[in-house]
Amino acid sequence: MLKKVTRKAKSGSTKGKQNQLRIIAGQWRGRKLNFADGEGLRPTMDRVRETLFNWLQNDIAGARCLDLFSGSGALGLEALSRYAGEVVMVDKNPQAIRTIRQNLELLNAENAQLKQMDALAYLQQLADSNSSPQSFDIVFLDPPFNQQLVAIFCEQLVQSDCLSEGALIYIEIEKNTRLPQLPDSWTLSKEKKAGQLAYYLVRVG
Repeated sequence: MLKKVTRKAKSGSTKGKQNQLRIIAGQWRGRKLNFADGEGLRPTMDRVRETLFNWLQNDIAGARCLDLFSGSGALGLEALSRYAGEVVMVDKNPQAIRTIRQNLELLNAENAQLKQMDALAYLQQLADSNSSPQSFDIVFLDPPFNQQLVAIFCEQLVQSDCLSEGALIYIEIEKNTRLPQLPDSWTLSKEKKAGQLAYYLVRVG
């Protein structure tokens, strides 16, 4: 996931630099994994992931998750570490997908699907499918900053009819941007800010 955010060198990525993320909890707690190099590509911060998965602690085990804009894979890998039933990880960056695949193999993780494609195209594919898609219980929506994509993707999630009843949507946006109006029946459950980020947990239905 490419985000145009100015960050200190230790948090961003520099050409030739070894980028690492750390799994916070679960079966792979403390494991350090490489993630793909790319301008602006960075994992969701440890403290944000810790808060998020505290929010999800009663929902994550056995859940079917969709990680749109997977990028470093930090959210999807953390979900798998905490015994999510399955995680579908979508990113159009081939290097990002390749590195996530390597990490999944390193961890012997079997309950993940990788989709190298545009996130919007993936949801449109679900919407256009002749068969009813298997529903997702949790969606991680962390699009590139400063492109006003959240409203578009929320609407497309509704159109794709891929959400289970009571599904939870995690949304991460830049701190100074207002959360757009949510679709009908979606309710804001949690919200917090950290550094340059604002992040939210929304319940569907």
